[in-house]
Amino acid sequence: MATITREDAAKRYAELPLPTTADEHWRFTDLRGFEPASDTPNVSGGSAAPALDLDVAGRAHVTESGIEILSAPDGVTFEPLPADYDATIVPDDDRFAVENLARWQHGLLVHVPKGVVLEKPLYVQVTSNGGSLYWRMVVRADEGARFTLIEDLSSAGDDVVAYTNAVVELFVEAQAKIEYVSLQNLSRETWHFGRHRALLERDSELDWVLGGFGSKRGKVWIENDLVGEGATSRVTGAYFADGDQHLDYDTFQEHAAPNTESDFAFKGALRERASAVWRGMIRVEENAQKTNAYQENRNLLLSNEAHADSIPGLEIMANDVRCTHGATLGRIDREELFYLMARGLSRAEAERLIVRGFFQDVLDRIELEPVRLALGEALEARIPQA
Repeated sequence: MATITREDAAKRYAELPLPTTADEHWRFTDLRGFEPASDTPNVSGGSAAPALDLDVAGRAHVTESGIEILSAPDGVTFEPLPADYDATIVPDDDRFAVENLARWQHGLLVHVPKGVVLEKPLYVQVTSNGGSLYWRMVVRADEGARFTLIEDLSSAGDDVVAYTNAVVELFVEAQAKIEYVSLQNLSRETWHFGRHRALLERDSELDWVLGGFGSKRGKVWIENDLVGEGATSRVTGAYFADGDQHLDYDTFQEHAAPNTESDFAFKGALRERASAVWRGMIRVEENAQKTNAYQENRNLLLSNEAHADSIPGLEIMANDVRCTHGATLGRIDREELFYLMARGLSRAEAERLIVRGFFQDVLDRIELEPVRLALGEALEARIPQA
């Protein structure tokens, strides 16, 4: 994909209209009423939401007012992204991604050199204080490098009115491995759009965990390009929405080399009038023989008004592959609920156990124990106590 300069992005943004439900990928996400809080970042505050309790190798904090590197490991680039850094794997037909490239002010560059292994994770806390926040991160793992990166995006308060726009580019070179954790817990008054894309070289690995709990409405794209033979990608998504929240995830697994594997699993629970969209596509190019790809989306509806749409897809040009997908939609089993309540549990306690069981196989895929515990607690916290 061609490089996009900031000047090119500004021109392209002026040409692109706001997506509508007439556009296939936006068919279930209506942007009527969307108005960015402001065209420029709000730099009046710099407070932070509670951070995850982690022992880390490097820590950074980003708000509308700037980026602060609190600690960084020796021999690793963990610093503000240069203002003239151009995008190379972000498409030029996504209005929100192009806007980000034109307007971002505070970004992070993470570069782990060849053969370096970090035993502790890198932690990036991104806090929205209101207004518009254009967040950007570029991550490069050189050959044989191995590390964990946690991106924690949240609001400074429950009533923060904001517009957040994130672009993340991940480059995983030969035999490198990145564990990338992306958590989103923005306020219910925040419109959120994200474009996350990874490029995987020969025998590389990407273990990606995504948690979605906040925001009002928007869309997040998750794309993996497996361009090197033997590359492996695993993406695990867990989301929970209630009230009038609407979450939209659009995933893409591009297999462009032989003997590659990808496994995308997304699970969501929805309460009250919440809705969610998951659209997945596995594309296997002609020369990508021996591809093994899987995608699934499973939703649990906890009210009669909750709604979910799942749209899996396959585009296969090779003839020696194994590609499968699955999608389910269901409600809490009444007999299961009755069984638990008959043994003295309240309805809320019974629902909490059922939801935890629903998400357990997704949580089990998360290698980093503090993240696994934090996600489990965040999911359970969404069930009313009484």
